[in-house]
Amino acid sequence: MKKISRRGIAVLLLTLVLTAGMVLFLFTWTQNAKDWLLFSGSPHVYRDGRPALTQVKDRDGETLLSYSPALAYGDTPLRRAATMHLLGDRSGNIPPAFSQEYLLPLTGYDAINGLAGAGERVLTLTISARVQETALQALGNHKGTVAVYNYETGEILCAVTSPTFDPDSPPDLTTDLTGAYDGVYLNRFLHGRYTPGSIFKLVTTTAAMEYVPDIFARTFICEGEMEFGVDKVICAGNHGEVDVKTALAKSCNCAFAQIALLVGAENLTKTAESLGLTSTFTVDGITTAKGQFDLSADAPVNVAWAGIGQYTDLVNPYAFLRFMGTIAGGGQGAEPYFVRRAGSYMAKTTLTPQLFSQETANGLTAFMQNNVNTIYGAWQFPDIEVCAKSGTAEVGEGLLPHATFAGFCANDAFPLAFVVVAENAGAGSDICAPIAAKVLHACVEELAR
Repeated sequence: MKKISRRGIAVLLLTLVLTAGMVLFLFTWTQNAKDWLLFSGSPHVYRDGRPALTQVKDRDGETLLSYSPALAYGDTPLRRAATMHLLGDRSGNIPPAFSQEYLLPLTGYDAINGLAGAGERVLTLTISARVQETALQALGNHKGTVAVYNYETGEILCAVTSPTFDPDSPPDLTTDLTGAYDGVYLNRFLHGRYTPGSIFKLVTTTAAMEYVPDIFARTFICEGEMEFGVDKVICAGNHGEVDVKTALAKSCNCAFAQIALLVGAENLTKTAESLGLTSTFTVDGITTAKGQFDLSADAPVNVAWAGIGQYTDLVNPYAFLRFMGTIAGGGQGAEPYFVRRAGSYMAKTTLTPQLFSQETANGLTAFMQNNVNTIYGAWQFPDIEVCAKSGTAEVGEGLLPHATFAGFCANDAFPLAFVVVAENAGAGSDICAPIAAKVLHACVEELAR
């Protein structure tokens, strides 16, 4: 009996060890299987160091990139250059604008069947290749970015960066002395940071509407400059007495210096932060650049310049595009994204928090529409009801200012928000409004297809 008892105990202990080992294995598998599969040397996921996809397509099914049997980009130099910052280049200096998080659904992996369900490895983007081409051509020789997205769905129709090049015919950057390719490896839409200039007055106006109850009843005097002891704010005009609506249309620095001081450094900072302009965002697994708005212990003149969109202000184009979408959406817009479908993954619209009131959004919309009607010219945007603000951002002595332009279409048929930056190009409305017009019309045609 004792012998049988000892054997029973041994069997029981062995069973417990085997059970514990199985539990440990299953726990380790559930925790680490994805990492094992996505290991950079995995032949199931990578080929020649690149994700083992078959194709990347645009929203219309146009093939932008083919991985089989060899890596092949689009069929024209313009298309290849226009999409290169989204797809990546051959040398790996420019990474794709989507991350490894889509590799699992593209492989067809699930925890039960492993890779048994692997299907066609096609990734479909939200962009239109045709609109990308239009935007790159519209930018011309200017460095910068043009981006448009659907503020109801979140789909990015266009996100062009310039300078760029045809990845099938890359330039020799080691011998280029023209400066034409300076910063070519930077995706300016996702990772650029720009002095915004007067488009930032929309942020200051938002803060004024939220924190100054009688802002619409107030007026401000502009005599061409505003003194702060030995310092001063300079305006491009002598606008006399203006209300906030007229000040925004005429982009009056003196009026907005006074509005910024009325709002105060604390509330301006709160507004910039709440709008996400000092945050990073994760877009399809890629982290955007972080904006800057810092008024800690600063003199009044610096608060004034910051409210105008100068001083140390920096904005990321993705974050500012998102802000435009929230104005169009009544204080809440869709989060922008690039990837529509990746294997079993299908994109879903995600809304931002309510960033400000519907009343504030209505006021901003009316003001921005007035800007277009009275200053920029509604004739540039026939039938799409554009609301916008331009900016001319001073970036250093001896340098032409950055031209900026941002806004949206107040049209249910074409729910489009946009941002345009042309570096060292001059006046925002002169340079960027025509660019925006061309790209928006291409987007309208795309949505009507």
